[in-house]
Amino acid sequence: MIDFSKIPSPCFVLEEKKLRRNLELIKSVKDNAGCTIILALKGFSMFSAFPIVKEYIKGATSSSLNEARLCFEEMGTKAHVYAPAYREDEWDELMSYTKHITFNSLNQWERFKSKLPSPIGRGSKGEGEEVSCGIRINPQYSEVTTDLYNPCIAGSRLGVTAEQIGEKLPQGIDGLHFHSLCESDSFALERTLKAVEEKFGHLLHQAKWLNMGGGHLMTREGYNTEHLIGLVKNIQQKYNVEVILEPGSAFAWQTGYLRSKVMDLFNSQGINAVILDVSVSAHMPDCIEMPYKPRIWGATDAVNNKPAYRMGGLTCLAGDYVGDYSFEKDINIGDDIIFDDMIHYTMVKTTTFNGVNLPSIGIWKMNDTFQLVRKYGYESYKDRLS
Repeated sequence: MIDFSKIPSPCFVLEEKKLRRNLELIKSVKDNAGCTIILALKGFSMFSAFPIVKEYIKGATSSSLNEARLCFEEMGTKAHVYAPAYREDEWDELMSYTKHITFNSLNQWERFKSKLPSPIGRGSKGEGEEVSCGIRINPQYSEVTTDLYNPCIAGSRLGVTAEQIGEKLPQGIDGLHFHSLCESDSFALERTLKAVEEKFGHLLHQAKWLNMGGGHLMTREGYNTEHLIGLVKNIQQKYNVEVILEPGSAFAWQTGYLRSKVMDLFNSQGINAVILDVSVSAHMPDCIEMPYKPRIWGATDAVNNKPAYRMGGLTCLAGDYVGDYSFEKDINIGDDIIFDDMIHYTMVKTTTFNGVNLPSIGIWKMNDTFQLVRKYGYESYKDRLS
């Protein structure tokens, strides 16, 4: 049991035991399916935990020069890279950290193919090159209901459709890459693969690898990993391709918390308003973007027969609150408020709006001790400005 009295507030707290539990499952899927699984840094970039991650999984996928460099320096391996567009002034450095790269459009491929570190001029089933290249495809099918996270809506800027590619992969393209899932199960993947095969099956026969992107929430309770393994094996055998999965949330799912405290509490026109020492908009922005209401230890959704409170953040933004909760007893200034499942898509999205300090970052170790990894102050705020 975590002793939060040993942990500063506010603080993101990764629980090592729970991270290892997820990593063991992910490695089991990788080994049994015979595929490649890598970490999506956009969801979990806590590099102080990378020594643990590397015991189970080798490699990461990056969406920028900075993420690729982080992968190279902290994971000790070159990255799988995908971005909607690449900058010419960053290209040479990006290539020094890259082993696979996916282009978002045929325009991007044509623009950069001559700048690759190795000559092209070979068939897609031939011997691998120094940097293996792919193209992102849009299967025009997604079960994601939030448009912000749906790359297949009309007007999507992510990926090319089947008619744009035609009957043959461009010379020098090794693989196809799709990403149209978001915290999805294996059956959503199965239906997505049906659309991918209908539109791009002829190209898969020409490809060396198929990157199925992220969104595979295989560490969620009830996820059918055997079904996932079967899907991956079938695709690999049918098309003689290497399958690559790059989940983000699955690695850090339910592995930690955001520890906070009540700073103020007052009645606001009949509603008990709470101000915490964290910000929802600055430190938990995914709760607003998705949106979703995070779990709080010892609390439920607001009910009539129990004390109810509206949990709000520290900034002056009027909408910096996350919703109404009920507790078994009244809460008071100074009480701990522990937000659950706050490791994925949190640290990677934090801001210093209003100059509010970022939460500290720490690890609750296997031996029930706390390791403070990082504490932020004025310089972290100032460094983002000029």
